[in-house]
Amino acid sequence: MIATDTNINELIDLCKKGNQNAQYEVYESYYKAMYNIALRIVKDVHWAEDIMQEAFLKAFTKIDSFKGEVTFGAWLKRIVINHSLDSYKKVSKEPLTELEPTLYKVEHEPEDESENNNGIDVSNIQVQQVKNAINSLKENYRIILTLLYIEGYDYEEICEILDITSANCRTTVSRAKNALLKKLSKNE
Repeated sequence: MIATDTNINELIDLCKKGNQNAQYEVYESYYKAMYNIALRIVKDVHWAEDIMQEAFLKAFTKIDSFKGEVTFGAWLKRIVINHSLDSYKKVSKEPLTELEPTLYKVEHEPEDESENNNGIDVSNIQVQQVKNAINSLKENYRIILTLLYIEGYDYEEICEILDITSANCRTTVSRAKNALLKKLSKNE
């Protein structure tokens, strides 16, 4: 369970002083969530465990750079995501920076997401079905939809994380959504 903001801030102050008990408490508070984030990106339990451990080591090494501008959890999550993506890029045959080319005009995104369900009865779709469908997409689609829908990043943050242009991001998200909807409609 993640500690309260006051408690976590006290723990962070102790971590900055090198207190190993505080580091352990922070680790215990966040390790499950950080492991799940890494697992959603790399899709391997052992690899995700390694990434999560390395991300915590990096976080504790660089704890002095945490200025409290965002919550500690958000700061740590960013470290885990960046480390997961970097690690994934090193071994992946399909580089993430080569997402979809921006040769096509970005289509209008409806304001109301319910407009874009292409006739699929979304009330019958289970969360696990959506996760399974996302996991079955090609890697660049899977990662961009994971960042958008599961991790909750907005387009600007995704552009920064993946080092892509805004147009490229919107085009890839649009295509990934279409691919996801096709998979879900086949399963319906």
